[in-house]
Amino acid sequence: MSNIRAKNNLAAEVTHLIAGANKHFPNGSQALQVGGGTFTILALTQELQGFVDNRDAVEASKAATKAKIETERVQSPSQLALIRAFQTVVRGAFGNAADVLADFGLAPPKVRVTKTAEQKAVTAAKIAATRKARGTMGKNQKKAIKGSVTARLVVTPVTTSPVSTPVEAPAPATPATTTAAPTAAATAPHST
Repeated sequence: MSNIRAKNNLAAEVTHLIAGANKHFPNGSQALQVGGGTFTILALTQELQGFVDNRDAVEASKAATKAKIETERVQSPSQLALIRAFQTVVRGAFGNAADVLADFGLAPPKVRVTKTAEQKAVTAAKIAATRKARGTMGKNQKKAIKGSVTARLVVTPVTTSPVSTPVEAPAPATPATTTAAPTAAATAPHST
């Protein structure tokens, strides 16, 4: 979409170039060197106008296409209903006559093959095996399944930390000169 806008903007710019060229180069036969070629002002403006005309034609075509698409969208439902009704009339009038239906571009209805009891039993067994292999369950089977969960409530107290304060750098360590109290191990008698 941005490319289209860019082309439309360029077409507007080219229109201004043409107007400027006609205003400031009044002599249409004056020759200019443009893009490695020599052009008269008249020939140059005609080339530029060709770009603008092509862009306008594209935009007009797009607008006409949009209008036709909208007309088709509005009219299609009733037309499709009429087509289906006519196909029904043709099938009703000619039945299963393949050659006549082919003239209308219709295929004869497919003949429905009835299965034997054995074929039905085999099909049912295959369906059951597939459901079991895939773990497929119906809504009533899903209702019967109940989950068991053992839950315990654990409460953890939240400790709030005091507002952090800036920590000062520790002072250099000095040798301790204080005397420590005697420990219990030092005062206990030794037994040998």
